[in-house]
Amino acid sequence: AAAARAAITAGRIEARHSPREPLDVLVQHLVTVALGGGFEPDALLAEVRGTVAYEALDDANWRWALDFVRQGGASLTAYPDYHRVVPDEHGVWRVPDARLARRHRVNIGTIVSDASISVQYLGGGKLGSVEESFIARLRPGDAFMFSGRLLELVRVEQMTALVRRATAGRAALPRWNGGRMPLSSTLADAVLRELAEADAGRFDSPEMACVRPLIDIQRRWSGVPAPDVLVAETLKSREGWHLFLYPFAGRQVHLGLAGLIAWRAAQPETGTFSIALNDYGIELLSAKPIDWAERLPGLLSVPPLETLLHEVLASLNATELARRRFREIARIAGLIFQSHPGERRSNRQLQASATLFFEVFQQHDPGNLLLAQAERELLTQELDVRRLA
Repeated sequence: AAAARAAITAGRIEARHSPREPLDVLVQHLVTVALGGGFEPDALLAEVRGTVAYEALDDANWRWALDFVRQGGASLTAYPDYHRVVPDEHGVWRVPDARLARRHRVNIGTIVSDASISVQYLGGGKLGSVEESFIARLRPGDAFMFSGRLLELVRVEQMTALVRRATAGRAALPRWNGGRMPLSSTLADAVLRELAEADAGRFDSPEMACVRPLIDIQRRWSGVPAPDVLVAETLKSREGWHLFLYPFAGRQVHLGLAGLIAWRAAQPETGTFSIALNDYGIELLSAKPIDWAERLPGLLSVPPLETLLHEVLASLNATELARRRFREIARIAGLIFQSHPGERRSNRQLQASATLFFEVFQQHDPGNLLLAQAERELLTQELDVRRLA
């Protein structure tokens, strides 16, 4: 609260970044405009480039989008359902099929909510449901606490996580998106400034005065985080060797950072790490002896951006995360449909359809720009790689 008030008083307001060339939205827009009387490509391109999101849209991507709505791109040409927009004899692009027009109108929109995944035992007993974004980050064999039980993820089939009881080990705890308080870059910087002021003995706000005893203890026992100080703490317990880091960079950055550190630490020899994180810090736990103090400088080194992106994707369940992200893109682009007149499809059906498209594009159309968008959005929106670098 003190950090937020100080940032507002100083006029440091969180910036709003426009998406960069979301081609799924562009594809939907092309079909929508074609339904509204049609369009001429050159005139519409000039209009689209007048927006911030598409001001740098190049001719190749524009031609790809036109080809995608005309015949479904390189891999869907044989399917009439994806021949949605065609030019008439006057060069005006329209939707000639009334059935496709009705389906588009029913499903138009770009707001996609996070789905829930059912959790059940291999034997069939159902335990409940958990947010899809949580399960998507787990690998088979990972343990998590759910419904008062320590469970091990066996596999995910469509929208069901199949589990069995885990015998031992640290568990991840599911958290619903609605229960998180996201720590943005501006707010994170403000929090670190407040902590730096407190470390210097200045407690100007009533909130900071209330937590002064805690900060004094933290200073005596360890150190206080600051804009130019990363506090790292190590601990040996009966559970293993712990590393605690306090970057105060927000949950998304911490997710990528924790996975990256664990992946790098396991490179010399195979190792298993349990990860816990929140908006303020990270905990890594190793069952094997590891000298965190000696290895940490190397684990935190910053390579060139291209190398960093490769390492981040290698450290996480990137393919599964991209597949889940692709479902939203496919829905917006009109590849899959939430509902038809008189019926509504379940999340299980949507995921099955999206997975099929994802695999078809990977095998037969690897240059499909929607695949590239899924990976890009994974890095920028779910992991916030810009801040990680």
